[in-house]
Amino acid sequence: MRAGQYVVHRLRRLPDPAHKISRGIAAGVFVSFTPLFGFHFVTAAAIAWMMRGNILAAVLGTFAGNPLTFPLIATASVRLGSWMLGEASAELSHPSVVAAFSYASLEIWSNLKAIFTADPVQWHRLSQFFDHVFLPYLVGGIIPGVIAGLAAYFASRPLITAYQKSRIKRLKRNFEKRRAAIEAAKLKVEEPSVG
Repeated sequence: MRAGQYVVHRLRRLPDPAHKISRGIAAGVFVSFTPLFGFHFVTAAAIAWMMRGNILAAVLGTFAGNPLTFPLIATASVRLGSWMLGEASAELSHPSVVAAFSYASLEIWSNLKAIFTADPVQWHRLSQFFDHVFLPYLVGGIIPGVIAGLAAYFASRPLITAYQKSRIKRLKRNFEKRRAAIEAAKLKVEEPSVG
């Protein structure tokens, strides 16, 4: 809840027009559907920059991918990607996708250590991970990522526009109140005292 409140608070303070902020949010939401874990912020910022969107909004938009949504995103993306690539539909559940990423990370780490030791370098399990998990996840995440990104764009743009208009009205009203108070204080000071 706190993370969600923080994201909303930061989005309220962004100075760009609504269409730039919405483009950034869309880029961040789209990137949440990719298997580029550890690079979501950088990838979202790059896509937002290419789309002329707000980069901070893109980084904040990546919070669409979180521990509550990743099980759905990962499982659906791998299954859809396997189907799109014509692979045998391996029933990969979220725990098996997480385990595959863990084993791939461990294999990369052990191969990096093998450079400095006499241990053999083995990449065969990593190629299996790439063929059966990473590539299907990447391909399968494109369609739902684009759909979710477009939905985020079209949902956030009118909300941000309305919020920015109401904020400008509120700031003008406060400015007018302060100016009226200053004018009243000036008149009070300028009144001659009755002696």
